[in-house]
Amino acid sequence: MSTVLTAVAARRAMEAVFAEAGVRGHLFARDIDGRAAVGLDEDAPVAAASVFKIPIALAYACEAEAGRLDRAERHPVPLRFRDGGIGTSGCVDAVEMSLRDLVGMMLTMSDNAATDVVLRQVGLARVNGLLAALGRRRTRLVGGCSDLVGALLADLGVASLAEAQPVLAALPAEEVTRLSVCDPGRTTRSTARDTADLLTQIWRDEAGPAAACREVREVMARQIWPHRLASGFGDGYRVAGKTGTLPGWRNEAGVVEHPDGGRYAVAVFTRAARPRELDPAADRAIGRAARIAVDALRAPVAAGR
Repeated sequence: MSTVLTAVAARRAMEAVFAEAGVRGHLFARDIDGRAAVGLDEDAPVAAASVFKIPIALAYACEAEAGRLDRAERHPVPLRFRDGGIGTSGCVDAVEMSLRDLVGMMLTMSDNAATDVVLRQVGLARVNGLLAALGRRRTRLVGGCSDLVGALLADLGVASLAEAQPVLAALPAEEVTRLSVCDPGRTTRSTARDTADLLTQIWRDEAGPAAACREVREVMARQIWPHRLASGFGDGYRVAGKTGTLPGWRNEAGVVEHPDGGRYAVAVFTRAARPRELDPAADRAIGRAARIAVDALRAPVAAGR
């Protein structure tokens, strides 16, 4: 009974956090080594944004472990993949990296150009096939980063992301939500439950060969962004995560590990009522809501001490 009441209280607290930040929140958290789980609107379709780089990395690691991809093989990053963003996406001169390092750039700093090079090697059909084989049928990729950026630019009628920013800022909120990249029915999508379940499979070595799952875990643990999921855990927890951002959408999915060894898969997706380029309140809400969920999952552990 106490666990049920804790879950109900957690949902109410998470709703309050998201409402205060002016976003609609979707969250699912589960104990990786147990059965406890808590969620909020966890089965609604969401725009995955760069959270979709997790299954790309998993497919790469599985293919490399099977000997079908060479981790050390070097690949150029074509100019057409560079959108002016972070990492190789913003490089002016020719750049070439090993496949393994491109995956590192993809997950640690969310490098879009690196992502598209990796996806070209792995194949979109293979990523979606792996997701289906793992039972993650609510998660599906429609293309790479350049495809999503291209769709956004086409919707806005501009030629670059730099030109897109002032146009986006002037759009009414209801028009932003109608952009194809922001619509879960037309873009790369998932649900909070499906994403957390995928992370659980990776952390349990059930998503592929143990070495492949370990590789994904180790790279995710090196993510450089502390402002969302990790912001809720500052007292000895370890967080391995992947952010995702689109107009109006701010997301992060990851695994939170307590010093006592408890492991919790958490996926949080938020959609702002009034989209902003910078939204620190929404960023903080991801960490605050995740902490509420993890504390609820840990309540029986604390009560037993």
